[in-house]
Amino acid sequence: MSVRRLAWGLAALALVMLIGGEIVLLATAEARYDAKVFAQAVLEGVLVAVVAAFAVIGALVISRRSHHAIGWICVAAGLAAGLANVAEAYVNLRLRGGSDPGPLAGVAAVYGEASWLGFVVVPITFVMLLFPDGRLPSPRWRRVAWAAGVGIGVTFLSVALAELPDPPSPLLENPFSVDGSLSDVLSVVGQLLIAIGVFGSVTALVVRYRRAPHRQRLQIKWLALAGAVIVVVVPIDAALGDSLGDWAYAATLLSLTGLPVAIGIAILRHRLYDIDVVINRALVYFTLTASAAASYVAGVLVLQLALSPLTRSSDLAIAGSTLAVAALFQPARRRIQALVDRRFFRRRYDAQRTLERFGAQLRDEVDLDELGDELCAVVAETMAPEHVTLWLREGVR
Repeated sequence: MSVRRLAWGLAALALVMLIGGEIVLLATAEARYDAKVFAQAVLEGVLVAVVAAFAVIGALVISRRSHHAIGWICVAAGLAAGLANVAEAYVNLRLRGGSDPGPLAGVAAVYGEASWLGFVVVPITFVMLLFPDGRLPSPRWRRVAWAAGVGIGVTFLSVALAELPDPPSPLLENPFSVDGSLSDVLSVVGQLLIAIGVFGSVTALVVRYRRAPHRQRLQIKWLALAGAVIVVVVPIDAALGDSLGDWAYAATLLSLTGLPVAIGIAILRHRLYDIDVVINRALVYFTLTASAAASYVAGVLVLQLALSPLTRSSDLAIAGSTLAVAALFQPARRRIQALVDRRFFRRRYDAQRTLERFGAQLRDEVDLDELGDELCAVVAETMAPEHVTLWLREGVR
């Protein structure tokens, strides 16, 4: 019971630090209202949601399994993010007076620069390495864990010994900074070790999936789905970050929310078997959306070229492309669904074909014994039970 209270207390502390820091940041911000301020407010709201997801899911996992390492990692990630917000708020308060902010403000600024290690790198490496049972796949993977841990520590040390990048005030200084290239060397070494840790953690998860029983494979699929969303969103953020600004970063943070949610579903086993349905629908509608968008853009361009001798307005081309995409939506969805089932969910596709074949045969079969044998064969083929028995009442025969 004391462990559960500790977990929920730490989760509550993370949320209090985060929300308290946000309140202070809003109170010390400039009183202006524009699109940039609104985007920043949305970004902060998404950050609160991500931290809340990590903290709450971690506390839930610990409540069910008090010694589960992944639950403690999620709570620690929430605490790291909450403390970063408090540090930023403290720096803003010290700089607001215009006097020397003092060395403690410099320490807070240094932690703010390195807080991403606890909030991003630790969950990415150690969650994949320990998922889903909280233990390493085998003792030989300890080297990967050590590489990730040492890399995080060395990178944190490199940030602590470096000058603050773009400080908000010339009075704000890092009290631990040293002259020379020591910080740069440590940064390169730390990032190399983190890269080894991330690559090794992904490899460990793949190896665990190939050797895992059915239920554990379903758990890993949930984590893989959350990771796939992050892998899709982060490159978009990198490519469009300059034009979209805080909106692109907010999308990246929002994609991170899927990671603790997937961890909670997998470890707590809530509707675990829905993962195949979720993956199926995600593949279908992602492909359908991309195809519809490409068809729409191509249709607008083609119709504009075709109708340019008749009209200079693009409204007719836009309307025609919209109607064409709407007309092709259902046929395209059915074709994509069949393609996804045939390529990635072959067992379901074969079962559906078997049932369709049995339905066609059912219309022509009049012998009850033959029909019973065929029904048992279909059940055995589609559901693969250990034994099939068909019972009929005497009155029916």
